[in-house]
Amino acid sequence: MSAIHTIDDYERYIGKEAVRRIKEKARPLRDMHVMHMNSTYYGGGVSQILASLTLLMNSLGIQTGWRVVHGPPDFFSVTKKFHNALQGAPINMTGRKKEIYESVIHENAIRNHLDHDVVFIHDPQPLPLITHYRKKSPWVWRCHLDLTAPNRKVWNYLVPFIERYDAVVLSCGEYRRDLGKPQVFFTPGIDPFSIVNKDLSESAVDERLEHYGIPTDLPLVVQISRFDRWKDPEGVIRAFQKARKEEECTLVLVGNVATDDPEGAEVYRSLLAHRNERIIVKSVQDGALVNALQRRAAVVLQKSIREGFGLTVSEAMWKGAAVIGGNVGGIRYQIEDGESGFLVSSVDEAAERIVRLLRDPDLRDRLGNAARDRVRENFLFTRTVEQYLDLIGSFEPEFRLREDGGVSCG
Repeated sequence: MSAIHTIDDYERYIGKEAVRRIKEKARPLRDMHVMHMNSTYYGGGVSQILASLTLLMNSLGIQTGWRVVHGPPDFFSVTKKFHNALQGAPINMTGRKKEIYESVIHENAIRNHLDHDVVFIHDPQPLPLITHYRKKSPWVWRCHLDLTAPNRKVWNYLVPFIERYDAVVLSCGEYRRDLGKPQVFFTPGIDPFSIVNKDLSESAVDERLEHYGIPTDLPLVVQISRFDRWKDPEGVIRAFQKARKEEECTLVLVGNVATDDPEGAEVYRSLLAHRNERIIVKSVQDGALVNALQRRAAVVLQKSIREGFGLTVSEAMWKGAAVIGGNVGGIRYQIEDGESGFLVSSVDEAAERIVRLLRDPDLRDRLGNAARDRVRENFLFTRTVEQYLDLIGSFEPEFRLREDGGVSCG
């Protein structure tokens, strides 16, 4: 049976005062009913956040549910194109795409009765839901994407939906857009008790790696992420190939194909042509394997070219890994270049940092120790919980009786 952790269990990581503060903030919100809706129960950081968030919020006395959007493959093909366009990719914006998008969301609105005290809608997939309800409480759009340079056509199409919300939550201040609604900024955090992050013994690490046939005779260079072109897996392979000319090592690319990402399978298949004895590509949904790889790796990469935040960076840093991240989006907020990891902007830079780390175990240890401390201070999951509590507690009542309302109180 799985253990459901309470806020008291996190005291070892955040201290008594933080636990007391979170309990105090949750107390006036008890018995509220909160709903989160996104597009998948697994695959990617959003589902990981919601899996832990909804359980801990319930343990604090706040009824918190989680639903997902249902739709045919055509719908998720369209929303993936919107996802890419919001991060700057070109798109052929047609009436057919809009029709598919809006009609499937209408169907979901009929199935889902959202009359909760607060409703959180995550990312663009379920965004138009708000148009189908007589809003009786605050609705918040939580966007996890990198919005530094969205495609103008898609952005202009989505803005009227966004403007119906009472607040917008983004991962970083640099993603702020010109909107008429309040914008707040949450840096996501990792749950140290999740399967991906909990402590593992050396024997447990060995068992997972052996189970999947991952060799450990040479140092491991690892990237863990969804199979998504924004994560630049091809660039990771090229950087590894350059680095291996100077230092022997093994590359392991592990990811999954989320149910809301029809491009994932295509990206995965494109990587299979690169497989050999020293380039291992696996599509698996196994949090314990991710955990084991991040603990055993000599170098962990997250060489994204766009990244809303990138929880896999904090996951690896929490385990004391030496991490090389793309110098983009939320990764820049996690890694202090040269202090708690390295930031890179090219294949050549990534290759050079891989070689440097493989040759210098003392440097790996120094960066890894600083990385773990940085996550403990800034990117643990309890901070995310506290941010949600602050936001929920900040909404003012909307419905006030007018003094001249003509109601007799006698």
